[in-house]
Amino acid sequence: MTSAAPAPPAKTLAPTAADDAPAPALLPALRAVWRRELLLFRRYWPAITFGSLIEPLVYLAGFGAGFNHLVNSAEGRPYPQFLGVGMVVTSVLFASAFAGMFETYNRRCYQHLYDAVLSRPVDVWELVTAEASWIAAKSAVYSSVPLLVTIAIGLPLGPSLLLVPLITLVSGLAFALGGMWVSTLVPAIDWLRLVVSGVLTPLVMAAGVFFPLSGLSGWLRIVAAVNPIYHCMQLVRHAAFGTLGAVDLLHLAVLGCCTAAAWFLAVRGMSRRLFD
Repeated sequence: MTSAAPAPPAKTLAPTAADDAPAPALLPALRAVWRRELLLFRRYWPAITFGSLIEPLVYLAGFGAGFNHLVNSAEGRPYPQFLGVGMVVTSVLFASAFAGMFETYNRRCYQHLYDAVLSRPVDVWELVTAEASWIAAKSAVYSSVPLLVTIAIGLPLGPSLLLVPLITLVSGLAFALGGMWVSTLVPAIDWLRLVVSGVLTPLVMAAGVFFPLSGLSGWLRIVAAVNPIYHCMQLVRHAAFGTLGAVDLLHLAVLGCCTAAAWFLAVRGMSRRLFD
């Protein structure tokens, strides 16, 4: 009786540099958050999009029809076009800021969704960046509706119009991150309504959305200079009207600084709320 020959030793593969290289940390969080949000959006998109799309169109129709007989032009443009471009900014502002405040507060405090997400190998900064990027992308799409309506009522087409979605995307990121930070400061969700009435609405009025700021007093111009909505408004309006210039680099720099500061504050606030 012969015994079976011993099996040859298994070969071991030495790790390669490609195996040791870590995958980009942000990509899994982005994919997971965006996949979940797309699934929810497909199911609830009528309720989610109705207010974000209809409200700026109502303002455009109401103010445009009412003031068109009183105000012939603003900054050398027909008032409906001036207002329509302003509605692009209010659309991205309220869509992103509201989602950043109310939706993230609900997911953090009531649904405890972020606790479940952070039980996976995901950091707070990845979660904040993924959530804000989705909100910004969605808000930029919403803001294209009043832009298309403004084009339909006479806004001239030009190559710089293609920059408007990019501007609203960056602006939506800043507003979403700012909303997420604010949501970590309030003790209850009802306090966020005070933020909308006491902070967002006055900032919109001081941003040149409904009327030019050239005739206002000096202190209001100072408020506008530190108002990120104003800088977004100037970038969008100059891109829509084809009047971009060197001053818009300053507007872009301010908007970029606001985005970076809001990201830092949102990550810090979320970390404090989720782990303290």
